[in-house]
Amino acid sequence: MTQLWADNAIFYHIYPLGLCGAPDTNNFTQAVEHRLDKLHNWLDHIQSLGANAIYLGPLFQSSSHGYDTADYYQVDRRLGNDDTLARFADDVHQRGMHLVLDAVFNHVGRDLWAFKDVQTRGENSVYRDWFHNLRFDTRSPKGDAFNYEAWQGHYSLVKLNLAHPHVRAHLFDAVAMWMDRFNIDGLRLDAADCIDFDFLQALNAFTKAKRTDFWLLGEVVHGDYRQWVNVETLDSVTNYACYKGLYSSLVDRNYYEIAYNLERQFGSDGMYRDLMLYNFVDNHDVDRVASKL
Repeated sequence: MTQLWADNAIFYHIYPLGLCGAPDTNNFTQAVEHRLDKLHNWLDHIQSLGANAIYLGPLFQSSSHGYDTADYYQVDRRLGNDDTLARFADDVHQRGMHLVLDAVFNHVGRDLWAFKDVQTRGENSVYRDWFHNLRFDTRSPKGDAFNYEAWQGHYSLVKLNLAHPHVRAHLFDAVAMWMDRFNIDGLRLDAADCIDFDFLQALNAFTKAKRTDFWLLGEVVHGDYRQWVNVETLDSVTNYACYKGLYSSLVDRNYYEIAYNLERQFGSDGMYRDLMLYNFVDNHDVDRVASKL
């Protein structure tokens, strides 16, 4: 694969709703609070650690934790607005650093305007096909007059129908806006291992047509990473196999485990020796290494 800037990147991961002290829920009427401005004060420290890239967790309008998107085209009012994010992105780039945003495309929150239209108009909603396996012959556990496929049984997260052309157009237009307005350098795709390869390949073609160095990272927990990391699909995936090895080696002082994993993946006969995977010590889904150590 062509070498990208991310091949030499050291990422600092920020979950902005948490770090900035935002309220747990969004009532969509509260005044805009420019909490993202707090992140500027962290950049000197982040650079002093040797990091040269920022992975910024979900920050578009959502109901609660950020992974229940309500509007892909607006910054969450608990964090600020477009100008707030643009100021931060400019600061990052002026320092010679890169910026990657969290893209949550597999599912949305129940406050997404298209889903609320289905709640109001029922079978007459023009958005009824935007959602995976939505049907009107049974009620949802949330009391809707219809049922739908939820992400891993969590009915606050509604699975999108990513094969629908209007859904793709809506999402791709949002990505184009993020690239043009904030000059982002890549996306981390939430639950990428739940998304059809056809969608990932279409997104890759779309973003690479705009910027050949645009980087796509997929959240993948299990499986053969070569299915996702290739010229047609994604540039990298989360290396959970090495995360486990690194964690155990540090906690148990058993460095054989990380050595074994690195050799298995990247040694002379390693199964991923030609891939650039995203290695990490922790993230928002696992215990912090600093807490455990």
